[in-house]
Amino acid sequence: METLRRWCAVLLVAGVAGCASGSGGPTARPGEDGFLRTELFVQDLDRSVGFYTRVLGFHVEKESPGYVAVRRGSVVLGLGPVAKLSSGQFFRPEITQQRNGLGVELVIEVEDVAALQARVQREGYPILATLARQPWGLLDFRLADPDGYYLRLTSSK
Repeated sequence: METLRRWCAVLLVAGVAGCASGSGGPTARPGEDGFLRTELFVQDLDRSVGFYTRVLGFHVEKESPGYVAVRRGSVVLGLGPVAKLSSGQFFRPEITQQRNGLGVELVIEVEDVAALQARVQREGYPILATLARQPWGLLDFRLADPDGYYLRLTSSK
């Protein structure tokens, strides 16, 4: 059980195999085997919430001091300030001196990826790779959020 708790703390994933997060965010729904919430530690919480809501069309699902959960469909991102991390946590405050998201690509499937890219462009947000059909058949475009987390927005079919 202690190992499970440590992995829950390290991964900060709620609802997987009964994991629970101290942030009070969403957990598994009745009848679901698991639920994934990815938590991102950000420099400026308001800026990140604005990016995910205004630019990508998420809505605020839950808010508490120093934490905001945003949702788009079944995708839930928990956002919290990197400055409030304790020195004993895996993601320590010194992480601000490193590039975020190394080796991680957050893939978000949406119904109308072309409309989402148009929304991002209207907001004037920079796109790293414009809409293209990939060898596996899906359309996607790519960008980085304000903290450098790499996002691939892709068609759901």
